[in-house]
Amino acid sequence: MASYDQMIEVVGHRFCVPYTMELLVKKKVQSFSKAHYDVYDTTGNVLLEIDGGVWNLQKKRVMKDPAGLPVITLREKPLSWRNQWVIHEGESSERNHLICSVQRSNALQIKNRLDVCLASNCNPKENGVDFRVTGSLTSLSFKVRRGNSILAEVSHNFTWGSCKGKETFKVKVYPEVDYAFIIALLVIVHENDNS
Repeated sequence: MASYDQMIEVVGHRFCVPYTMELLVKKKVQSFSKAHYDVYDTTGNVLLEIDGGVWNLQKKRVMKDPAGLPVITLREKPLSWRNQWVIHEGESSERNHLICSVQRSNALQIKNRLDVCLASNCNPKENGVDFRVTGSLTSLSFKVRRGNSILAEVSHNFTWGSCKGKETFKVKVYPEVDYAFIIALLVIVHENDNS
């Protein structure tokens, strides 16, 4: 559980709430060219939607709020040994709108481990990574950490629908942690695992 007194705001403060959030994420492959994620709260309200192409050379996913307004865009850098992704505000790709970068800790790894560096962290080799995602490659379950504190936990619910392109994830986001950021990491972990 998070032990920070401050808010963990990455995408925006409107995605940080003072209580633990239980979320359900449903992914559906809509066609050979499109995948869609819906994020629900415990009462069934849609909080976020993520769309993007399935078979593109450069993967791009756009996260939108319930009104359909772009929140962030996730892009995979082409020909990256460590499956590097960048996250920008809205639909921008400009450097001054960069929020963070995410990449595998090691190109060859047994466990699913990602390093997350905020745009403000100019020298991650010297300063260290800002967040770390650790988990199992086979189960798609993982935890998001900042130092020794767990900020969120994600578990994959495998069903026969998973074989048909429909998958479900349970997400637990601890108080004052940006849930849009956690969902973005879930999408990146899932896309890396399926590449």
